[in-house]
Amino acid sequence: MKRAVLFLLSALLASNAIASALEPAVIAQEQYERGDYTSAIETTSTAIGDNPHDAGLFHWRSRSYLELKNYPNAVADAERAVAERSDSAEYRRWLGRAYGAAAEQRRSLSLARKVKVAFEQAVELDPSNVDARRDLAEFYIQAPWIVGGNRGKGLKEVAAIARLDSVAGYLAHASYARHQNQLEEADADYQHALDVRPARIDAYLEACEFYEEHAEATRLAHAAEQGSRIAPADERLLYYQGVALVLANRDLAEANHFLRRYLASSPRRSDFPSHAAAEHWLGRLNECLGDMDAAQEAYRAALALEPDRKSSRDALSRLETSGLTGSRDHERF
Repeated sequence: MKRAVLFLLSALLASNAIASALEPAVIAQEQYERGDYTSAIETTSTAIGDNPHDAGLFHWRSRSYLELKNYPNAVADAERAVAERSDSAEYRRWLGRAYGAAAEQRRSLSLARKVKVAFEQAVELDPSNVDARRDLAEFYIQAPWIVGGNRGKGLKEVAAIARLDSVAGYLAHASYARHQNQLEEADADYQHALDVRPARIDAYLEACEFYEEHAEATRLAHAAEQGSRIAPADERLLYYQGVALVLANRDLAEANHFLRRYLASSPRRSDFPSHAAAEHWLGRLNECLGDMDAAQEAYRAALALEPDRKSSRDALSRLETSGLTGSRDHERF
């Protein structure tokens, strides 16, 4: 009897610990990370009624609205998160990102200037926050001077980042070099970053994005393989492994497997390769196989997800204009 009572007491304490850990903001973050933005908004909206000063709830609702491209609500909630936690550099950083998305959509100079202020304030609050410094550096480097862009300030931020974290410094300088179309220099930066064998997946993913953009199949495959040792469960590596094989035009059955697994398992998030991009590469893959019907189907799927996707529209138009249809004999997946 005593053992049974102790077991029940332990179970009760464990369930209470689990319940207390599952705060609404934690639940919303988990929903966000798996791409269920509507549920995250519902979770936070319900909880805000009882917790109107919980900055975390406004933060995760803002980020969910941001993914859904509801920028007015994303900005309003990000501002509220900052109002409730004015000392948080991270909330300021995400406020800057919300302003940036809204500014781009509305082509608003006044909102663009707010991006600069929010990023600068985030860095002032936490000078060691590398992510905040990278956002500020990229704003200085990419924004026009009329809203506060300043290449000199951007390079100073890159130098400050390098002092904090050598890998992040290489990545920040690579981003600068890409913006200046100094592709060999950017490539060298990515190689330096990967030579350090960083413990975070970010460096590998940034390098993968660069090598995909420039159709460097061998280096893309190598960066993805290195990344898989660090974070084997990261779905983004499936995408890059598939793309590398399509670019190399080899092991296409395996490439198909990687890309379809990516589509089946990955959330639709702005920090992930888009599902439209994966469909586009399936189109490229089927063109390599000579299956033009399947290629056109994949390009149409990409356009259904992103109607303004020029590369898929051009590829589909090329196939339709050429009149190529049907399939050559090849191994079915």
